[in-house]
Amino acid sequence: MKLKEDVPPIILHVFRSVVWVYSVITFIPWYFLSGAGANQARAKRIKACSVSGRPAGPYRAVNSQQQLVSRVHEGVDTLDKVFEYAVKLFPDRDCLGTREVLCEEDEVQPNGKVFKKVILGEYNWLSYGETFRLAQKFGSGLAALGQKPQCNIAIFCETRAEWIIAAQACFMYNFPVVTLYSTLGGPAIAHGLNETEVTHIITSKDLLQSRLKEILLDVPRLQHIIIVDHKPTTWPGLPRSIQVHNMASVQDLGAKSENMAVQRRQPLPSDIAVIMYTSGSTGIPKGVMISHSNIIAGVTGMAERIPGLDENDTYIGYLPLAHVLELSAELVCVSHGCRIGYSSPQTLADQSTKIKKGSKGDTSVLRPTLMAAVPEIMDRIYKNVMTKVDEMSRVQKTLFVLAYNYKMEQISRGYGTPLCDNLVFRRVRSLLGGHMRVLLSGGAPLSAATQRFMNICFCCPVGQGYGLTETCGAGTISDFYDYSTGRVGAPLVCSEFMLKDWEEGGYYSTDKPNPRGEILIGGPNVTMGYYKNEKKNREDFFVDRNGQRWFCTGDIGEFEPDGCLRIIDRKKDLVKLQAGEYVSLGKVEAALKNCPLIDNICAYANSDESYVISFVVPNQRQLTALAKQKGIRGSWEDICNHPDMEKEVLRIITDAAVTAKLERFEIPKKIRLSAEAWTPETGLVTDAFKLKRKELKTHYQEDIERMYGGK
Repeated sequence: MKLKEDVPPIILHVFRSVVWVYSVITFIPWYFLSGAGANQARAKRIKACSVSGRPAGPYRAVNSQQQLVSRVHEGVDTLDKVFEYAVKLFPDRDCLGTREVLCEEDEVQPNGKVFKKVILGEYNWLSYGETFRLAQKFGSGLAALGQKPQCNIAIFCETRAEWIIAAQACFMYNFPVVTLYSTLGGPAIAHGLNETEVTHIITSKDLLQSRLKEILLDVPRLQHIIIVDHKPTTWPGLPRSIQVHNMASVQDLGAKSENMAVQRRQPLPSDIAVIMYTSGSTGIPKGVMISHSNIIAGVTGMAERIPGLDENDTYIGYLPLAHVLELSAELVCVSHGCRIGYSSPQTLADQSTKIKKGSKGDTSVLRPTLMAAVPEIMDRIYKNVMTKVDEMSRVQKTLFVLAYNYKMEQISRGYGTPLCDNLVFRRVRSLLGGHMRVLLSGGAPLSAATQRFMNICFCCPVGQGYGLTETCGAGTISDFYDYSTGRVGAPLVCSEFMLKDWEEGGYYSTDKPNPRGEILIGGPNVTMGYYKNEKKNREDFFVDRNGQRWFCTGDIGEFEPDGCLRIIDRKKDLVKLQAGEYVSLGKVEAALKNCPLIDNICAYANSDESYVISFVVPNQRQLTALAKQKGIRGSWEDICNHPDMEKEVLRIITDAAVTAKLERFEIPKKIRLSAEAWTPETGLVTDAFKLKRKELKTHYQEDIERMYGGK
């Protein structure tokens, strides 16, 4: 993972001599003043162990061996109480922030396409007290519109302050919140709304126009649409049976004395707080029933793993709140009085697609200390920065590479590099505002190269986590003093893990040197099951003789001697080839994803065939440069469809696969270059950028037949 040092030996020798002298002079005072020794000890300590002494587990964190933890604060056992607790402690502190839109402009690109660009102002903040009062009025208004306790209500909206205000209102009044990804197709959205029998839905103007309007006739029970924007409520073309309101008018209704006087029915810990529909990566989205106590247990486990979390932290929210990672992260922040500033992937940084050149992105203005990200976003940052490094002058690039490799050596020993951080990496760190102290990665595996890059260039730990919607996103988070890569850490204090033998894949808890098997997660954060899907509940959930609820993840893991988990495979990603070899598609993709030429890749294998094939979204800049070298010209589509480019990219991928030590039968033998990027809008990946294998197979069916010789 070191960068190539294209430096004359004499300069390299001088550099290392200077570094050695500097280290000798500064090491001893720095070691004692920074607490590096204590941090090293903490990184190397045993973090979890099997409470039964058996290699299959159950494994628990060392500080929850006797009992799993389920609450952040004693007596605070429902989500409305969590918020009220924070409001009492921090009534005047900033809670939710939104940037003012100063102006919008259409910008014509060189290819003739028109992109909308925005110039944004400062963040405007609602205090905890103001947020509480708005939520209270909104909940009262929803009740006045006929929303009943323990009857489902849907939030179908982008990530923004109004989402959390609406959710807190529903938690207060015991309205179970149904969440759906905005990128789901019309039939999937209608399925979720009909299955949960919602009569009220909270959405935005844009989503009503672009996603909901076309399916309203397919959702006959729907009576009220509440728009979070401050816009007119007259919407031509909607069914007459549906009333449209804006959020402010519902809050005004709720603020009336006769409505505020109505006593609300408070939830119980066992009541459903959220029915969260999954992204549908393996088929029709399933609604996961999450109780108040489930979410609080998950939030408790996550918060315990974030060092120094308090009201002085600032979190940037931009991932979909319909995703369990973002919702859990924001509730962790609310429970500790942090402030949350809202963003979007299109406005996150100065270079983001919607930010007008010369104006500032959200991270530059907000300067957050906490951020959650899916690996796809971190991979993009990594590739973009490394592209910029390649464009540097020889002196600048040499300095960056030497500093990068030096810091990699130091952090692998548990040491810091304050001089490099200030002189070399400050500019890269400023991409995320310059104040980031904790990055949390979840949703999919993070490659070792990207994790190490984020550690080095952003000068902060990257906590790689593992969890699922079915466990409230909580399972493990790596220790922030542990700079090893490829592991997801030890179980959180709310969870315990077991390994179940999987004979077909050859994974057993008795394996040496480490026990391996299918991961089962138990604890108070394990959810109530799937909504109206008893068959799937019997397959995936069970209760042990002690009354503990467990979820069977389908993921394969191994526990290392210090109690940290490594995800090594997935049952659904394993394909048996014609000759009997097993190929893990996820392993192939992870090994090739960091190839500079690849933006995204999906490996595919048919059990009737003897080799693996792949669909590849190439990096446009890298592939265009390669085409120029080969004398191949034309449009982007022409380049991707050119057989010589296919062969050249396959050669580069094969070299990368050999370097990554893939087995011969794991290396793709044929590829299809895709000129179309895979985004949630295309339906080929989820909102967390997980591959939708079924949809990808359908999309590339003709190419599959061609690559396997059918055409």
